[in-house]
Amino acid sequence: MSSGDVIRVSIVEDEKNLRKSFSEAIEKTPGYACIGLYPDAESAIAGIPRVPPDVVILDINLPGMNGIECLRRLRPLVPDAKFLMFTVYDESEKIFEALVAGASGYILKRAGDAELIEAIRQVLEGGAPMSSMVAWRIVRHFNQVGKDVPEIQRLSVREREVLELLAEGESCKGVADKLVLSIATVRMNVKHIYTKLHVHSRAAAVAKYLKR
Repeated sequence: MSSGDVIRVSIVEDEKNLRKSFSEAIEKTPGYACIGLYPDAESAIAGIPRVPPDVVILDINLPGMNGIECLRRLRPLVPDAKFLMFTVYDESEKIFEALVAGASGYILKRAGDAELIEAIRQVLEGGAPMSSMVAWRIVRHFNQVGKDVPEIQRLSVREREVLELLAEGESCKGVADKLVLSIATVRMNVKHIYTKLHVHSRAAAVAKYLKR
């Protein structure tokens, strides 16, 4: 989290009116701040690492370089940021590709202000806002890779407990409450899980767990 407990958000969206509308919704919400507005992937890649946000809202269908390629390039530059993909409708194939690339979830452009803020809150708490269709595609993808998931065997007992609760839909706070742990400890376990499973998102970690 950023200093002063202010949640810092950057938006990468080519539609000017939409950028303005969502940035205003963020700015008027206590504890949230919009620190960057970018009309395309190229300007985002140049600007976001200079002022790293907590969450990046990233349009999938950007002109020029698309949002998925932008995500791949930005992730190593801002490793602590969470990425929410922005889309007009439930583009399952593209959203699925983005989630596998490391996005934390997605939000539809028709979403209201409250839904936008809720999605941002969810990803910061370890959640992964997405449709059941997209979740199903992720599970099917990993099922097709093969039956054995040797990485699961590398997880500690505690890490398995954390991952099992995440698979049940719990947020990091929910996991902390159920296991009587601090949120910081849960997040540390989640990072270890990602490293051991060779994934970059909750969705991918849960998919590997479900196919064990």
